Formats: sequence, C-alpha cells, structure tokens
Amino acid sequence: MTETLQIARLPTRLAVAMTTVVVAMAAAQGAPRPIVVSAHSSTAAENCWPIDGGKVAEDNATRVCRGKANLVVLINKVDAHETVSVGHNRVEAAKEPAAQSSFGPFNTALRSVEWRIAGGNPFAIIQRWRNTGPGSDPKPLLVVSRLPPGAVCPVAYVDAAANPNADELARQAADDIARDFRCGTDQPKVIGASGRTAELAIRR
Repeated sequence: MTETLQIARLPTRLAVAMTTVVVAMAAAQGAPRPIVVSAHSSTAAENCWPIDGGKVAEDNATRVCRGKANLVVLINKVDAHETVSVGHNRVEAAKEPAAQSSFGPFNTALRSVEWRIAGGNPFAIIQRWRNTGPGSDPKPLLVVSRLPPGAVCPVAYVDAAANPNADELARQAADDIARDFRCGTDQPKVIGASGRTAELAIRR
C-alpha cells in the first residue's frame, strides 16, 4: 500500500518511464529464445547444377547446390583446394569471404552440410572436411561458418581426430559464436583439443 502511494506521488513522466522499464525487463526475461535445430543438405551431384557448362556437376570445378531457406551453396575447387560459400544466389555467394577462404596444403569438403537454424532462419553451417598435409593421410576437420545477414566466413574449427565429441563441439560453437562473429575482424577459433588437422586449418 505504501509503495503504491509513493509511486502515485511521482511525476507522471517519471512514473511512465519506470513502468516502461519494468515491463521491458519482464518481457525480456519471459521471452523464450528460439529453439535451435539442425537440418541437412547435400552437395552431391544430384543436388547441384554445373557452372562451367559441363554435363555433370560433380565433374565441374564450380557448382551450385541447393541449401536451406532459399540459400544456395557454392563449391569451387582449384589446385586441390576447395572453397565453400553460401548466399541467396551464386553471384552473392561468390562475393563472400568464404569464397576466398581455404586452408591446408590440400583439402576437400565432404558432401553433407549441417545447417543450424533458429526460428526458421539458418545462421550457421557445419561441414566435415578432409585435409592432407605433406606425407600424411587425410585428416577430418569440422568447419563452422556463419551465414547472412552479414558476411559468410569460417568462425571455428574442430579437429575431429582429436575430439571424440567433435559434432557436439561444432554445434555448440555455431550456436555460441556464429551470429556475433565479425568476418575480417575476429579470428576463427580452434574448439576442443587442437591436433595436427587444426594446425593445418589455421596456418594459411
């Protein structure tokens, strides 16, 4: 009762401002965060179309593949180095930092792409790569990349050979890092135990 009387005696503008702040705080605390889910797509030939005029997408150095939520995946391979980028179309994807981002002496992205999605909006992809160093066998690496809005680029690496729970680590990195990551300013992080594969990833 006393508190009610004290608020009633406050100037009208101050009382309104205080009420607005209280309501906003309550809404922020009560608003549920969108549930994050995973969905998968493939960059296998049957889900892609060639850019260079060839008949088979898999044989092309550059191809575009169906993604999620009106996004496409652009694959480009030059001199045994592959790049993967994402955009609303091929031209947009080709302009992203990811389209110029490669690592390791030789690398190949595997065909399965995991999309992290919140509220129907993809915000990151996770893809397994095989990197090959001089005189070594291919090593598995998970690459986490952020998606539009904003630039597309790698934000985290997980050495799948050094971490038995690599998939879980990659999903956690996507959820925690990708949306606030600033391409060109922030540096990609190695998540979990750092093995030889992770060292090859960040060397370039």
